Amino acid sequence: MADIPEGIVLARNRDLKGPGFGIIWRRVVVALVTLFVLLGLLNVFGQRPSTTHAATSDASLELYAPARLRSGLLYEARFTIRAFRDLDHARLSLSPGWSEGMQMNTIEPSPVDETSDDGRIVLSLGKIPAGHLYRLFLQFQTNPTNVGRRSANTVLYDGTTPLIVIHRTVTIFP
Repeated sequence: MADIPEGIVLARNRDLKGPGFGIIWRRVVVALVTLFVLLGLLNVFGQRPSTTHAATSDASLELYAPARLRSGLLYEARFTIRAFRDLDHARLSLSPGWSEGMQMNTIEPSPVDETSDDGRIVLSLGKIPAGHLYRLFLQFQTNPTNVGRRSANTVLYDGTTPLIVIHRTVTIFP
């Protein structure tokens, strides 16, 4: 058997005996890591989308997007508009919470026009005939320094007349 190198104490270095190597501390660390993973699986930190729906006699608006996000997360928001009457100049207005600390990567299909109104993103969708369905997909990425809660409301207009409002709060975790 080889000699033990200088500075090595078998009880401390091989057998992990002594202060700081208690089984309790190792179990606490493993339990905390397991708890963190379990909370992620239960969608506490976000990503799983949910559906928000609002309707009037003119149209219905459905939003399918996550309300809880993690920093750096890529995600998609899907807007589904069902027209019960002709919407001659359909416009979707997104409050500043949709773009604050976010990057908008893609809008599909491309809107007819894209403008801003006092910090809100306004997407002109053109005419949506009665009985038709219009789906709009927006892909976002949450900036890594973006943490907190903010309002991300959506308003569907026909020209300048507001038809439907969806109130929504987004929570962003570090």
